[in-house]
Amino acid sequence: MKSSYREALRAGIRDAMLRDERVFLMGEDVGSYGGSFAVSLGLLEEFGPDRIRDTPLSESGFVGAGIGAALAGMRPIVEIMTVNFSLLALDQIVNNAASLLHMSGGQFNVPIVIRMTTGAGRQLGAQHSHSLEGWFAHIPGLRILAPATLADARGMLWTALQDPDPVLIFEHGSLYNVAGELDDDAGAVDIDTAAVRRPGTDITLITYGGTLPAVLDAAGQLEAGGIDAEVLDLRTLRPLDDAAILASVRKTHRAVVVDEGWRSGSISAEISARITENAFYDLDAPVGRVCSAEVPIPYAKHLELAALPSVDRITAAARQAVSAGG
Repeated sequence: MKSSYREALRAGIRDAMLRDERVFLMGEDVGSYGGSFAVSLGLLEEFGPDRIRDTPLSESGFVGAGIGAALAGMRPIVEIMTVNFSLLALDQIVNNAASLLHMSGGQFNVPIVIRMTTGAGRQLGAQHSHSLEGWFAHIPGLRILAPATLADARGMLWTALQDPDPVLIFEHGSLYNVAGELDDDAGAVDIDTAAVRRPGTDITLITYGGTLPAVLDAAGQLEAGGIDAEVLDLRTLRPLDDAAILASVRKTHRAVVVDEGWRSGSISAEISARITENAFYDLDAPVGRVCSAEVPIPYAKHLELAALPSVDRITAAARQAVSAGG
């Protein structure tokens, strides 16, 4: 059936609420307005205000309320409008959700799912456009997901809700309007493994979330130039699927990591380090990285585009790695 990424997310929420009466959605404008990005449109009318709950503009307050509900046996889905605003709830996410299991000696799990929009490319300025999922992937006690496809948008939520510990889902804003075919029987998917979206033999392009479409486009251009690129979609940023990353690199002997986050201290840096630590002698060239420019994301369209990973930058990095190889 035809679906958009946004509709696939909504179908996942609806399915979870039908399956388990403990599941409820809370966040700013998720009810009457239908969600800041219309993901929850129509759910208030279907499930009522007890399960689709509008909240005040207080990220720390409503994330904390979600943690409390999870501790009390509910299965909350908490929506934060953008990743930038999640910084207002860092204390709740890091000091409470991620820590309580360990601080309680294993007595208290926090089965909460927090969804938020991430990423740039929509001229929303520096306070609505950053990619901070790599920060959260640094924190023990959290599982970090980045659905890039319709099937993952539809299927990751229910699996995340079965996790006894906190799960954060990062939805790239550029993907909401992406449309395509979704299987009629699409349902829950695993949240443990990376996926090869395009097989190849000459180089591995590693990415996730909103940069997957650009990486696939780059792989197509590289093929026209005689370079057969494999595209690996990480899907889960914590824990990383090391086995999939290393298996691909050991096959192609070259890797470029494409990450919309800033380069310094990024998830791309972590992946590069793991490849170097575990597959150094399989490499024919240094691991390359294509990241965002280290500036607050600009508002002006031409500057914003210049700051983000592009197809041209990805293909150039791949060609450099292949030409440097033996």
